[in-house]
Amino acid sequence: MSAATFAAAQLLKVLPRTRISRAVGRLCEKPLAPPMSRAIERVYASVYRVNMGEAAPEPAPYPTFDAFFTRGLKPGARRISDDVIVSPSDGVIEATGPVDTGSRVFVKGQPYDVAELVGDPRDATRFAGGSFAVVYLSPRDYHRVHSPVDGTIGLVRGIPGDLYPVNKIGERHVPRLFVRNNRVAIAIDTPGLGRAYVVMVGAVIVGRISVRVIDEPAVPPGDHAVRPPVPVKRGDEIGVFHLGSTAVLLVEPGITLARSVGPIRYGESLLKPA
Repeated sequence: MSAATFAAAQLLKVLPRTRISRAVGRLCEKPLAPPMSRAIERVYASVYRVNMGEAAPEPAPYPTFDAFFTRGLKPGARRISDDVIVSPSDGVIEATGPVDTGSRVFVKGQPYDVAELVGDPRDATRFAGGSFAVVYLSPRDYHRVHSPVDGTIGLVRGIPGDLYPVNKIGERHVPRLFVRNNRVAIAIDTPGLGRAYVVMVGAVIVGRISVRVIDEPAVPPGDHAVRPPVPVKRGDEIGVFHLGSTAVLLVEPGITLARSVGPIRYGESLLKPA
C-alpha cells in the first residue's frame, strides 16, 4: 500500500462525509446555464470516457449536473436476456458466490450478514443457501438500476448509515463497508424464484437514492409497503443513483448466479460465465 493511499484512507475517516455528500448533492441539482452544461458534459465525458452515443437524445442541454449523470439510454441500447435473472445495472461484477448456511456472504474476504445488508433478520433466513452478486458502478457508467427478475415490488426499505467510498480504498480500509453505508433494499417477489433483493448501497458524494415506487426525491428511512405491489419485468427501471455506487443482488436457493467477475451491462444474464 502506498503512502498516498494510506493517507487518503485516514483522511476519509475523519472527514464529515455525510455533510460533504449532501452539499455536493445540492450543488449537482443547481440549474446550469446551457454553455456551462455543455462544457461540463464534454469535460466529464472525456475524462471518464463516457459513451454519450448511447444516451437518450435531449431537446436541450441538461438543466443540472444531476440530470446529466442520471441520463437515460436510447431505446434498444440494451438487450434484455431471455434468462430468468439478469444484471440490475451496468458496471463491473466484483463478486458472486453462495450465501452460507448462516445467511452470510463473503466479498473480498469480508463477511457480511444478510440480515444487516437487507435490514431484516427474519427475511434474511430465506437466503441461506442462495446466491449473491455485487455490481460496482464507476463514474463512467449509466446509473439507473433495473429489475433483475419478473415479479412484483411490495416492499422498499430505507436503511440509514454512513457514506464511505466504495472504491478500492474503502473496500480495503473500512471493515464491513456495505452494511455501514446508507442503503435502500428493494424486495421483488417472483412467481417461481421466491424473493430477490436489490440493495442499492450509497457512498461518499452520492447525493441520494431514488426508487420508482416511492414518491419522494430520496427513500426515507424505514419500511415502505407498496400496496398494491407494482409488477415489474426484467429490465424495467426501479431506481436511480444520484452519483454512483454499488448494487448487491440476493436470490433464494434454487438458482445459482454464475456470471464471471468483470464488466457487465444491465439486462445481461447472470447465469452464464462471461
